[in-house]
Amino acid sequence: MSEIALAKINSFASTAMQADFPVSPSEPSITLSLSQLRGLIQEAFQPLQDEVMGLREERDQDRQEIAALRREVRLQGARTDDSFDAISEIDNIIAKLVKAPTPSGEKTVARIAKIDEVLKSRGPTTLKQLEHILGIDRATMTRLLVKLDMRRYELHARPGDAREKVLRLKVQIH
Repeated sequence: MSEIALAKINSFASTAMQADFPVSPSEPSITLSLSQLRGLIQEAFQPLQDEVMGLREERDQDRQEIAALRREVRLQGARTDDSFDAISEIDNIIAKLVKAPTPSGEKTVARIAKIDEVLKSRGPTTLKQLEHILGIDRATMTRLLVKLDMRRYELHARPGDAREKVLRLKVQIH
């Protein structure tokens, strides 16, 4: 029984081999040594290997270019930081040279002190409220605003009503 099974397997194998690799009796069969087969495979793969090497060289060049661009960006960033430092230094010099107007009259100095006191206690206050608290008219308030050091105060429109102006103290950073 095992002989019959073995015979069927061998006949199946030879039939399967013939189906995959049909050899007609008219075609000559070629016999190659292992070294000849390796040579043929090497020739077939050589263009692919050359292309892979070319792609690797391009990748390496791209990486070098990217590294150079990153260095340039870092240098530009450093230059920009230096520029910002220089601009900041110029701003500081200008601030020292251009001093805020100093109020000269006693009433003006007293009114500015009162404005300081009100803003510290009440917070942001409308100009109308300040006029009422100080007992002055709109024209006097306008002249008083010109005398204020705007590095210390901030004047802006009231949210919801752009016609009404609000004065507040700026945040002081020490």
